[in-house]
Amino acid sequence: MKLKTLTAALAATFTLAASFASAEDLKLADFQPPTHFVVDSTYKPFAATIADKTGGAVTVTLYMGGEIGPGPAEQYNRALEGVTDIAFGLPGYTAANFPKTLLAELPGVITAENGTERMLANIDKLSDEYKRVVLLGLWNNAPNLLFTGEKPIRSMDDLKGLKIRVPSRNAGLVVEAWGATPVSMPAPEIYNAMQTGVIDGAMIDATTLKAFKLAEVTKYITQGMDTTMSDFFLIMNRDSFGDLTEDQQKIVLDAGRTAAVNGNKAWLSVADKALADFAGTDGKEVITLAPEEAAKFNAASSAAVDKIIADADAQGLEASAFVNALKGN
Repeated sequence: MKLKTLTAALAATFTLAASFASAEDLKLADFQPPTHFVVDSTYKPFAATIADKTGGAVTVTLYMGGEIGPGPAEQYNRALEGVTDIAFGLPGYTAANFPKTLLAELPGVITAENGTERMLANIDKLSDEYKRVVLLGLWNNAPNLLFTGEKPIRSMDDLKGLKIRVPSRNAGLVVEAWGATPVSMPAPEIYNAMQTGVIDGAMIDATTLKAFKLAEVTKYITQGMDTTMSDFFLIMNRDSFGDLTEDQQKIVLDAGRTAAVNGNKAWLSVADKALADFAGTDGKEVITLAPEEAAKFNAASSAAVDKIIADADAQGLEASAFVNALKGN
């Protein structure tokens, strides 16, 4: 399916497909803003590689900011139903489809630095969860921290009674173990929810301070505890993938794995800078938990993680084996 036009702003930043009107053009849909760093760091190299290695026979056109359709939680269905050829999304937004994938986000399972490599090395173990689409890439973000608008979090007691946005069910169970009330919400909705007091804070990574302008509604950020890391995927419609030749399919799959590595590197780099900039801003504070307080957070999350894994094992997901594989055990 062809969309009528690409917005002028996107056409200016992403024109690799323009000269191949008769080529197999793949639509890539992302709900993040057109200014998001993922465009230059991840999508442009992804598209350039595909166009170059297929000799222009396959191209990629980017649609940011929910241009193909609103609602981050609908990204999986958009790829499944062929509304888009390729979709960026979070497995956590449709958690029921990806219980095994989401084990990677639990505290202590992967690190920010090795997580993507470990997930890609064990991607075959997730094949059952992606039977209806083609999984091109899977990567983790920087550690999810606690953002609050008014109340500093220096201990678990400070979280009692607070409503904290979470990116997934598992993250919600961790936040609940810390004593707060989890509220499921996609990233684009956090700004207004914090500004209006619908939520008291959010569990999310530091890239969003600029990418979603959360620095404007955040006064405190708490770090120092073992925390979750969100997973991101690039998935492709199976019919669109099947329309490619075998050689083209391999090129797209390889480009997807490289995009995952590039995405992870970009998230970590941008998060580090954004957090440093936030800490250096008047009226803002980055709180690093005292060791004794961090230990309380970690004990609570560890108990939650053990229960999540045990419950997943009981459902036949071979969760312990997958977690051990991610850890390199």
